[in-house]
Amino acid sequence: MKASFRQSMAWLHTWAGLIPAWIVFVIFLFGTTAYFEQEINAWMRPEVRAAPVSATALDAASQILAERAAGAENWSVRIPGVRGGDALVASWIMPGASWRDRQEIRLDPATGRELAVRDTEGGYFLYRFHFDLHAMPVSWARIIVSLAALAMLLAIISGIVTHKKIFADFFMLRFSKGQRSWLDAHNVTAVLALPFHLMITYTGLVTLVFTLMPWAISANFKDFDAYYEAAFPARETIVASGTRAPVLPLSQLVERSGWGVAETSYISIDLPGDAAAHAMFYPVVDAISSSHEKRELNAVTGLPLAPAPHHDGAASATQRVMIALHRGDFAAPALRWLYFLSGVAGTVMIATGMVLWTVKRRAKLPDPSAPHFGFALTGRLNLGVIVGAPAGIAAYFLANRLLPLGMAHRADWEINILFAVWGAVLVWGAARRMRAAWIEALGACALLWLAVPVVSAMVTERGLFPSLATDDWVFAGFDLIALCMAFSFALAARKAATHRSHRPARRTGKIAEVLS
Repeated sequence: MKASFRQSMAWLHTWAGLIPAWIVFVIFLFGTTAYFEQEINAWMRPEVRAAPVSATALDAASQILAERAAGAENWSVRIPGVRGGDALVASWIMPGASWRDRQEIRLDPATGRELAVRDTEGGYFLYRFHFDLHAMPVSWARIIVSLAALAMLLAIISGIVTHKKIFADFFMLRFSKGQRSWLDAHNVTAVLALPFHLMITYTGLVTLVFTLMPWAISANFKDFDAYYEAAFPARETIVASGTRAPVLPLSQLVERSGWGVAETSYISIDLPGDAAAHAMFYPVVDAISSSHEKRELNAVTGLPLAPAPHHDGAASATQRVMIALHRGDFAAPALRWLYFLSGVAGTVMIATGMVLWTVKRRAKLPDPSAPHFGFALTGRLNLGVIVGAPAGIAAYFLANRLLPLGMAHRADWEINILFAVWGAVLVWGAARRMRAAWIEALGACALLWLAVPVVSAMVTERGLFPSLATDDWVFAGFDLIALCMAFSFALAARKAATHRSHRPARRTGKIAEVLS
């Protein structure tokens, strides 16, 4: 620690920001994509045309469930929202099967026609990865993410204390000035969305609060299962009557629930085919304070049933609002774009901070052309994460278009390709000279993003120009963002290729020699 308080905060800002920086960058990058999760889902399922869900489609789902899922323990129907993202999804669970073994079909939301849709995790994988990571136990992943988020919060607060001219720095952005430019970019993106950075980091910690601070539970309950049983009481088990009776058509059930299709996000029916069949309707989240209210009906008669008691104290309500703030599900289009752009600013802030650390310290090395192992490792990890992760996401989208539609485990292979390309960038960065590796990796990433809309136009009928002509702004917007990503990485590659680094002047007698 340093002598003064501000110096101590600068030291804390540097190391709290650097040590978890690669994880925090990944969290911000993948989390930012999640604000358009449904739009990514729609782009990755081009067979589905977004449309309001009709009564015809709901009744077609009822008929298919009655024919194919007779004797199932549960039927469910997921209704696509106004943002689209998927078809009308009907699924069922047979006796003795788990929810992971549920079977499902997708229907056209307008006509009810069954659709052959490519197997993909879509934007859902990108969303889950930003807090569950991949190929590791979820509990360990969330500990890692929680610790990284806690370090991020420390870095933000210490950064506020450190910068004397924090608001003046917002208006200071100088280009082609080496270290000064990296610092300006870091400051501008930090101050530009500072309230968002604080909010998103703190609310992210709140959603995983018991990961880092489980003592309130352990002091009051014998284990986590007892806590969850008390906090989220299960409703009473529905007992079958033994009398067979058909379920009302879904269109009639929706009408009798008192909610329209546009207000309903999910329908679950227990014991379908029995006179005691129980239907539950879940609402669309359209406000930051949306509750967990649901409506329950007898699925055979359509008569309302008393819902299970819902205990929602002040702490639970506060946590729900925090989670809603973090996820942004309630956000209208303009606010959603603000979330997204603020997330982009946060991602750039982290990336520029990582690069700034190496740029600042390279000049202090005894021989910058032969850095010590720790410095070299940091630089190569920076390359592997800052360029490798976006390159992997571009490859993920390309795999969605290029893998055979009938391929076994197709969704898993899309994910495998993401990590294969990411890993290839890491290996390339380790094998090549640092300067050449940055130029080549940035250029390759630009080409991958450029290929996304080009390949999509070649293999589907929903390319950029047809989408613009039909006002299909989900597909057109996706392709335009991909082109912006390609341009950004191409510009970065050009800057890296044309940049001339200057070493500090060395004095030989009275002569100052500048080596480039």
